[in-house]
Amino acid sequence: MELTLTRAQELKPHPKDDELAFGTVFTDHMFNMDYSPEKGWHTPRIEPYGPFELSPASMVLHYGQAVFEGLKAYRTASGGVQLYRPKKNLARLNESCRRLCIPEFNEEDLLDGLKQLVSLDQAWVPSTHGTSLYIRPFVIATDPYVGLRSSHTYRLAIILSPVGAYYPEGFNPVKIWVTRKYVRAVRGGVGHVKTAGNYAASLYATEEAHKEGYTQVLWLDGVEQKYVEEVGSMNIFFVINNELVTPALNGSILPGVTRDSVIEVARSWDMPVAERKISIDEVFEAQKSGALSEVFGSGTAAVISPVGMIKCDDLEVTIGDGSAGPMSKKFFDTLTGIQYGDAPAPDGWIEPV
Repeated sequence: MELTLTRAQELKPHPKDDELAFGTVFTDHMFNMDYSPEKGWHTPRIEPYGPFELSPASMVLHYGQAVFEGLKAYRTASGGVQLYRPKKNLARLNESCRRLCIPEFNEEDLLDGLKQLVSLDQAWVPSTHGTSLYIRPFVIATDPYVGLRSSHTYRLAIILSPVGAYYPEGFNPVKIWVTRKYVRAVRGGVGHVKTAGNYAASLYATEEAHKEGYTQVLWLDGVEQKYVEEVGSMNIFFVINNELVTPALNGSILPGVTRDSVIEVARSWDMPVAERKISIDEVFEAQKSGALSEVFGSGTAAVISPVGMIKCDDLEVTIGDGSAGPMSKKFFDTLTGIQYGDAPAPDGWIEPV
């Protein structure tokens, strides 16, 4: 497909690296592409960042047919810009499209469009370690129709945002709150894809966690309410008797790109890795016996986030001495080293812009 470019006539001022929050500032341009049954995906274009025009009857507003991704571009020490595992993210976006009855796109074409967009706005990529350019591709249903069916037309867009740390705590340990009252997803549903409704469903419990002084919710399975699944914006890992344990992908857990990276890196270190069911009771028993040495989350936004405290029901426990553990730090340093170009990357992980 031939991509067209319309440059912004007025460029916005760039925030300083030390002023960056997460997801509040956006670059000068965005990528857009549309779908219709007659043309398929068509009219790919880069144009000035700005609002969409949508009918109030657009199906995304009524039935939530929307999917998205999150990935990052990083500034290297030499001044170059590189993407971290973008092919994995675009493949997962297509998987989300399939599950939400959205037509698939050509991943190579979209990667080319993404790279052209980042290249055009590369001056927005910050250079301080801990900062990056967050990339948000998403697809929404646009048919002006209030009957329940899948849409016939769609908009695929990519927007860019220079960001700092996702959590105010930075790399310091976060506190997570286990809920038995609410459910994020169930097997057979859409918990394994990045669709907007999953996150809307998590908001109420997250607000309750914040009121109690906790950063995120740790979700249990939706059937027995006993097996650990994931945290609101991260997959979760436990170091138990020097083995890395994470919940097995079961159809209600998002297959995180950073999760996959952690597992690959751990195995390259010959560290034992178990992807299996793990109950919250087992976690607390391991903490009580001293077998549990660390807990950390993994995700695009935070990369690695150590967990210092977990509360479930009336029981609150501190993990280790409450500080970031050595394995959390080792994974964080290794992955960020790859992302910023300071360490060698496995084949296919880095895509230069």
